Amino acid sequence: MQRVVLASGNQGKLRELQDMLAVKEVELIPQSELGVGDVPETGLSFVENALIKARHACQETGLPSIADDSGIEVDALNGEPGIYSARYSGVSGEEADAANNAKLLTELEQVAEADRSARFQCVIVYLRHAKDPMPLICQGTWEGRILFAESGVNGFGYDPLFYVPTHDCASAELAKDVKNSLSHRGQALRQLLECWNTRP
Repeated sequence: MQRVVLASGNQGKLRELQDMLAVKEVELIPQSELGVGDVPETGLSFVENALIKARHACQETGLPSIADDSGIEVDALNGEPGIYSARYSGVSGEEADAANNAKLLTELEQVAEADRSARFQCVIVYLRHAKDPMPLICQGTWEGRILFAESGVNGFGYDPLFYVPTHDCASAELAKDVKNSLSHRGQALRQLLECWNTRP
């Protein structure tokens, strides 16, 4: 079984990626288990930040790495919070999800339902080593809109606020396998698996 380091300590991302990578016989190890801390995300795009995180994990561990950079874009907020989704409220740790959701609801308080369109974006990067000249870069987009209040208990992050038109519910109300079949991260990871199978 191939050992690959996940350049994140986010338990929600780890669970989703582990579930989908089971078919690949990959042991996905969060970087925190290997004593690797977070690196400053100084990029100006999801792609740049994913590459920064993946390269840092490779350099620190000597293992291949996967990094995911994702977030939510809200049209009424000119694409915010975007790459700053995880730190939108300035709160970190276990309280971050609730604080980020509360801030987003406040920012959209006066915005009508028809104008609350949004999408999740995800970029997943795979590096064989820190100097890999041809990283695999895969991307997924999930369209929806922002609800007026949280709904559901599944998932993490902005899932309780993200309305999924195809299923008439919040992302946090979807079963795990259904979410993985639809989500931005699921799309990007399926692309990654396809590319992985065709490269040396």
